[in-house]
Amino acid sequence: MSELRQNMATKEWVIIATERARRPEDFNTEPRLLTGERPAREATCVFCPGNEDIALEVLRIPDRGPWQIRALRNKYPALNFTGERQRSFDGVHRRMTGVGYHEVLIESPQHNTCPGLETPDEISMMLSAFKHRGKQIAEDSRVEQIIYFKNHGIRAGTSLVHPHTQLIGLPIVSQDSRARIEEARRFFEDTGRCVHCKMLEDELQAASRIVVEGVHFVAFIPFASSSPFHMWVVPRRHEQSFLNTNDEELADMGGVVRRVMRKMYVGLRDPDYNYIIRSAPLRDVEQEYLHWYLTIVPRLSHSAGFELGSGMFINPTLPEESAAYLRSVKEDN
Repeated sequence: MSELRQNMATKEWVIIATERARRPEDFNTEPRLLTGERPAREATCVFCPGNEDIALEVLRIPDRGPWQIRALRNKYPALNFTGERQRSFDGVHRRMTGVGYHEVLIESPQHNTCPGLETPDEISMMLSAFKHRGKQIAEDSRVEQIIYFKNHGIRAGTSLVHPHTQLIGLPIVSQDSRARIEEARRFFEDTGRCVHCKMLEDELQAASRIVVEGVHFVAFIPFASSSPFHMWVVPRRHEQSFLNTNDEELADMGGVVRRVMRKMYVGLRDPDYNYIIRSAPLRDVEQEYLHWYLTIVPRLSHSAGFELGSGMFINPTLPEESAAYLRSVKEDN
């Protein structure tokens, strides 16, 4: 029989549809061109070495010689970094000038790589670049929240295949984030505990949904995961903001993320996915009930009328079986 499960961090319900459950290995059958099978350089790719647009560049690592990571302003930004933040109200119509930041971090000079093929050090370097740019953007008083994310594959919304991540500095706090913050506050008021610390504690005790453990981070598929192989990578140390991570933690996170991504690359044949770093809004970093983490969402299922009409998701896989499958995947394949 199917069952409903609730995510205590978001209060969202999900249907675990056991009556039409798919086995985890069923997702490893789609024929596709893997990232590593593409050419190492593409002459027309705007992110490949030799095609650099220096005018948009805001960070280069290293700053001399051949680069490993570049950060640049998006050529077609969702928000503009110049201008003042101004609000206007007209009855039920509310507006704000579209100021903020929209930047792209080019993860590698290689056209045919991704986190599942990179080294832990390369992933840690990218995370450090994220943190570096985030700290600089956080100094801008117009910015309220920074969203860090990656789109990998067409289903995930990418238009350029060269490995890259993005960050957007918003002049507001998104409604989705506000709803999550409110649920975290309520749980803290009811129990005196951080809901994410409690979830991590319970997952470690149960062990059945753990995918990878590191010294400072744990990757697991939540009890009420909303889609197949939906994963969280949660820091063991209670911390509100990604910007407050230290070098040792970022190194460990690089290793955990690499192992997770390698298992997905091998076990799910390089699926399309999004990942998002969910970090406290810049004005809420002192709220002790908040806890930052990374969420990974493989795009293996589709939303339809029920999801749009109810706000609920139907997950056709059992989180416990999905986690067991990924644990069994040999990362050296």
